[in-house]
Amino acid sequence: MRERLRSVLGDDVFSSWFGRMELDGVDKSVLRLSVPTRFLRNWIQSHYSEKVLSQWQEEEPEITRLELSVRSATLRPTTPKLKAPEPPAAAREARDGSAMDGANARASVPFMTVHEALGGSPLDPRLTFETFVVGRSNTLAQAAAKQVATSRRGESLMFNPLYIHAAVGLGKTHLLQAITWAGNNGGDRKMLYLTAERFMYGFVSALRSQTTLAFKEAVRAIDVLVIDDMQFLQGRSTQAEFCHTLNALIDAGRQVIIASDRPPADLESLDDRVRSRLAGGLVVEIGSLGEELRLEILKSRITAARLHHPGFEVPAPVLVFIAKSVTHNGRDLEGAVNRLLAHSKLTGQAVTLEMAEREMRDLIRPVEPKRVRIEDIQRIVARQYNVSRADLLSSRRTANVVRPRQVAMYLAKVLTLRSLPEIGRRFGGRDHTTVLHAVRKIENLAGNDSAFAEEIEALKRQLQD
Repeated sequence: MRERLRSVLGDDVFSSWFGRMELDGVDKSVLRLSVPTRFLRNWIQSHYSEKVLSQWQEEEPEITRLELSVRSATLRPTTPKLKAPEPPAAAREARDGSAMDGANARASVPFMTVHEALGGSPLDPRLTFETFVVGRSNTLAQAAAKQVATSRRGESLMFNPLYIHAAVGLGKTHLLQAITWAGNNGGDRKMLYLTAERFMYGFVSALRSQTTLAFKEAVRAIDVLVIDDMQFLQGRSTQAEFCHTLNALIDAGRQVIIASDRPPADLESLDDRVRSRLAGGLVVEIGSLGEELRLEILKSRITAARLHHPGFEVPAPVLVFIAKSVTHNGRDLEGAVNRLLAHSKLTGQAVTLEMAEREMRDLIRPVEPKRVRIEDIQRIVARQYNVSRADLLSSRRTANVVRPRQVAMYLAKVLTLRSLPEIGRRFGGRDHTTVLHAVRKIENLAGNDSAFAEEIEALKRQLQD
């Protein structure tokens, strides 16, 4: 039984979670095991009880139930531990002779079992760097993610923490999981991918079971901690623990990677200390998907689908139509490919432009333009030009404040229905003639400077997405 558990779970997991397990006995159909702490009991019950029971049933099919208890060290000082014995010489030779097979196994199954044992969130094997389509809007994020993933233990960390933010469906989770897969593919660092929700669940469970010290030690022993959906981290005590964990890992030279749907400064529910520490690393934004990148994503998804469905063909005009029409995010593009595949397989009909137009109607959402608020304009422009919102509303007339203020007034005029006097009042009580001057100034600059015009268009897209 010991050999079964070690071979199925791997040496690392066996030593971590089963090294101190003891066999209390077998009573008819009940298997009784014990461990020294409640943390170990709760963890094994949550993650391995079915595995242990099924492996035991391979030897004794009559066993139908597992009871796991916490023992007192003084009660059973002589109880034999569930520890794997040293294999005989022949077994050692066979094991050593299959070094290549062992290396391959350690690169795949042990990584997943260790990741699950540490409470990691599920990983999708499709989300790798090889399947991530790179375009102008995500080049920097992808390059930074790849640099972090390929670092080795002991090397100086270039970006720590690495913070990636973007709207829904633009590739944040794909990059974070790609980092985790790549870092564990023959790497020498222990990596853990967690959603903010999973981190909260682990911490709250540790509080309830009075095993917070073990929880902290487990998380802080990680070489690379990857946290997804940071915007969902809630609770004063949970945030305080995350802040301590963040500081402990960074101070110890461990890598931290975080993704969210907004930049650190906009995580208003987080403590100021956490936001400050997050902003102190490399903050990278993934922009909206351009038409060219959407087309490449579609081609990539169809190529992947064709591996399992060789007869699946999508004409080029259909791809162009979808790339032009389905503009919101990558998940909508994935959904579009799935609809084409389902139609092709279930009806046996070829994919045509007419069919695509019919099937994509609800994905082509000609919704009303997003209502842009002046507060949003002020916040995003202030961030873009590295000034404060208070600067935009102040009477300061230095060049580094005047231009951003004029840009913000211009955007307020073209993106909202507010009148010039109303915009003036929202910018520190200015006269409507000041707003008109700012609008004309920005229009002239954009007309004569293509780089500045692109900058303005990028701000518009950011506000309207």
